[in-house]
Amino acid sequence: MLDVTNTQEDTTRSALVRSHLRVGWLGLALFAALGTALEALHAWKSFEYLGVGHETRRLMWTLAHAHGVGLSLIQIGFAATLAIGRDLPLGSLRAASRLLHGALLLMPLGFLLGGVVTYGGDPSLGVLLVPAGALLLLAALIQVAWLLSRR
Repeated sequence: MLDVTNTQEDTTRSALVRSHLRVGWLGLALFAALGTALEALHAWKSFEYLGVGHETRRLMWTLAHAHGVGLSLIQIGFAATLAIGRDLPLGSLRAASRLLHGALLLMPLGFLLGGVVTYGGDPSLGVLLVPAGALLLLAALIQVAWLLSRR
């Protein structure tokens, strides 16, 4: 007799793998485009990016690019973990999946918004999204590491 539970679990796991691969590769494309735009601002010697007094903007936008690329790679790595770790509990992996998606949204967005308007050497309030995203990321990483260490 066909085991419906395993078939449903395999379907759900496959959907999660595809989701993280899609988000990871799209994120890499998006943040590579952001990096290219930042390089273009350098090439054009944009005062709003390179000028004195805009160091905070440059730092925030560079951090948005770097964290976006890194978190996109983590998405792809998580997809590989899902595909290989078939014995890991799906419920816990779904929770980690949501945490990783939230981190990928909040951290780069916080850095990006933090650099749109700066106040002297301080970023705007958008940067407050970064610690929230960092907590989501840490929770996901700890959860996945815990699941892998128990096997």
